[in-house]
Amino acid sequence: MYDVVIIGAGVSGTASARSLSAYDLRICVVEKAEDVCCGTSKANSAIVHAGYDAKPGSLMAKLNVRGSKMMPKIAEQLDVPFRPCGSLVVCRKEEDPAMLKELYDQGIANGVEGLRIIDGEEAKAMEPNLADDVTAALWAPTAGVICPFLLNIAYAENAYENGVEFRFDTEVHEIEKIEGGYRLITENGIMETKVVVNAAGVHADKFHNMVSDKHIHITPRRGDYCLLDKTAGNLVSRTIFQLPGKFGKGVLVSPTVHGNIIVGPTAIEQEDRESTATTREGLDQVITTSAKSVKNIPMRQVITSFAGLRAHEDGGEFIIEELEDAKGFVDCAGIESPGLASSPAVGEYVKDIVVNILNPTQKLDYKVTRKGILDPKTLSAEEQNALIKENPAYGNIICRCEKVTEGEILDAIHRPLGARSLDGVKRRTRAGMGRCQSGFCSPRTMEILARELNMDMPELTKSGRGSELIVGKNKELK
Repeated sequence: MYDVVIIGAGVSGTASARSLSAYDLRICVVEKAEDVCCGTSKANSAIVHAGYDAKPGSLMAKLNVRGSKMMPKIAEQLDVPFRPCGSLVVCRKEEDPAMLKELYDQGIANGVEGLRIIDGEEAKAMEPNLADDVTAALWAPTAGVICPFLLNIAYAENAYENGVEFRFDTEVHEIEKIEGGYRLITENGIMETKVVVNAAGVHADKFHNMVSDKHIHITPRRGDYCLLDKTAGNLVSRTIFQLPGKFGKGVLVSPTVHGNIIVGPTAIEQEDRESTATTREGLDQVITTSAKSVKNIPMRQVITSFAGLRAHEDGGEFIIEELEDAKGFVDCAGIESPGLASSPAVGEYVKDIVVNILNPTQKLDYKVTRKGILDPKTLSAEEQNALIKENPAYGNIICRCEKVTEGEILDAIHRPLGARSLDGVKRRTRAGMGRCQSGFCSPRTMEILARELNMDMPELTKSGRGSELIVGKNKELK
């Protein structure tokens, strides 16, 4: 029997696993996908929100501000790129500036530091490409941007190195209460555990409702995004928000830690909990709405569009608690924006709940740090030459757009919880994320995956079962 089984390998589940791995516990993370970071965590704005948007006194506000303050240290410990660029919420001539004051007051009540309301002239001096009719803005210097893939992967790798087990391609079908805990019936057999942590994203209500009579309901909200080429990277240097509406913070324009510009998201409610297809309507909304806050957005430089699903619980609040009518079952549900920013604090909060239930002892050999994949582009010319001399794979460019080497891909495959698919390599190294969007590097990456994993080409996938890329040899097809 496990001490803890965590359902879901997104940022909330893996942050919880990392925090709990500091204790003498037998922990397993179960994930229905083929890798970590395959759900909400892989498709979001990558923003570390300052914490002025959530209502004072809410758990969302508490964990957002706490997580934002923790993030610089977490990023350093886990070797994840983080950029504290700050953010602006802009108010246009036709909008009510009192809404900025409301956000400011909320932020102060939540404990956000450095907030200021500035006039349009100062805002445009900071960001010259703001729309001409911007009259004021809320400046939040503690906001930032991070790589959501690498943060999620880093949480998981660090947890794994501290003894946490991971089971991928393992969907949970049923949860039953048993003496001393719970039985999880999965596609790969039965698991028993003293404590369940339900971090299943848009599916968290399903598992909650299996064990509790007090039902919750989650609505998937689709967010469509456009990603611009790095040549557009000077458009803005800070995250630009619009005044929030009924469905959240609106369409933003923001730099990424990797030098691109991201624009989005929409907030379109849907019933399908799996569909992340963009729509013409959604992308048109991104294009037209973003122009209200930032002018001259070079949409002809869009290199890809994508969509993600947010897990909006009807109460609009994070639900992180042990259930009253299902002791030992801990919800980590309704984690929508600012879930990424809150993730360090979410992990800490879940850990405190579980430790209170199980009362375990702390490990003496807990590893708090993790080293990421070496990026030769960060080295001097002399250091690069020495590296290539030692390992020639670092001199073989596989992805020309992002200048990713064979050495980095080999590291991605063979490190803890290594990549097993094209998307797994992409999220760890950025091979395939550049202007050509895998047009050049995917066959070469597949060759490396097949060779290193001793797999046949038809077995390789883009992102797990059902996404096989090769169906046969062309001369065998009729």
